[in-house]
Amino acid sequence: MVRDIVRRDFLKGVGAAGAAGLTGLSGCIGGGGGGGPEGLVVIGYPESGIQLFRDYYSASDGSQEILVPDGMRSGSMPGQVGNDMANVTGTAPAAGGPNQDTFNQLFEDEYDAAPGVFTSQTYDSVAIQLLANAAAGENSGPAIKDQMRRMANPGGMTVGPDNLVEGIEAAANGEDIDYQGASSSVNFDENGDPAEAAYAIWTFDADNNATSQEDVQSFEGENPDGSGPAADSGPGGSDREMSIGILLPETGDLAAVGAPMIQAGQIPVMQVNDANPAGLSVNAQIEDTQTSPDAGVSAASSLVSAGVPSVCGSASSGVNVPVSQQAFIPNEIVGCSPSSTALSVSNLDDNDFIFRTAPSDFLQGRVMAQVMAERLEASSVSTLYVNNDYGQQLSERFANVFSDSFDGEVYNQVAFNIGESSYSSVIETALSGPEN
Repeated sequence: MVRDIVRRDFLKGVGAAGAAGLTGLSGCIGGGGGGGPEGLVVIGYPESGIQLFRDYYSASDGSQEILVPDGMRSGSMPGQVGNDMANVTGTAPAAGGPNQDTFNQLFEDEYDAAPGVFTSQTYDSVAIQLLANAAAGENSGPAIKDQMRRMANPGGMTVGPDNLVEGIEAAANGEDIDYQGASSSVNFDENGDPAEAAYAIWTFDADNNATSQEDVQSFEGENPDGSGPAADSGPGGSDREMSIGILLPETGDLAAVGAPMIQAGQIPVMQVNDANPAGLSVNAQIEDTQTSPDAGVSAASSLVSAGVPSVCGSASSGVNVPVSQQAFIPNEIVGCSPSSTALSVSNLDDNDFIFRTAPSDFLQGRVMAQVMAERLEASSVSTLYVNNDYGQQLSERFANVFSDSFDGEVYNQVAFNIGESSYSSVIETALSGPEN
């Protein structure tokens, strides 16, 4: 059983974002007192979220407690929406690993900027794949797959961002490695998911064009040391070029999030190429998913054609699932997403080729339900979710836990499509009373 990570005392003590800090238009839809829900869960991405929240603040007095997941975490959103969004609280997989501070310093030194959401998970994804490649001794997806847990799960030399180069050389020399990451300890379970994780509770900081992290809580699954198939040893080898793909959004709905993720993914590549441990170098090929399933599959096919054996990506679950099914799995390429969190990823018939360094929404759905019930004290909610696997599954997981574990009432679960010019109709449905 996953232990509850956000206790009532913690939630009360964090301090609520000022839900009363908005002054809505007269005559607009209000909160639960008028028959609508007290709370609203909005699951989507920043670009569509801008128009969605513009339409929300035009239709509502802003009295609902709004909860969003990591997909909506963009500090520039309040300025683009034209509202301080003070009634919005967020949750997100956090950087809670033993080497978080080391990674943060590496990122800041390289780019003169603070790392963003999912950057630590991206670094860890690339680092683990390079370790597995060094241990495998060849640019082979099946060989790298067999080494992923051997490099990640406990047992062997402790390696992190601070000594990755030494770890690469040790892996090439056949040594066992226990990678301790920036985002978590990076122990993979039998599904290739993180066996432990951390979550942040955050709010928008409109004055500084940023988000403010309130706290981070870590938790463990049933097997925190990880589980699943792994090689007993690795042939290793020296004096060769390792190949890796980075398949993340440079454009589209997740461009603002994808850009710093791509930067993070290039840091371990630069670390190895600057040092050439055991005569090893890295050729990293970057492709843009455009936050689109079709474009993502096309970009992944380019990596397949280039002979890339493993890939950091893709980002969104709506892209990661078809990319995995159509490109990675049939071509025996390891995929390790740093930010795809949908439940459907765990359930892929993947022959163990698909991993991720971001935790499943099975966990985030529970965190969100508890935050909405205990911190935000809403007893009735509706959800607005992007119409893909990520949105639908997280909405359903939240709704089930909110109802079953916290005696909450879910009025409506309403899907919306990316890129619409107006979301007024779906917002009206979400803010209405319970469905009959």
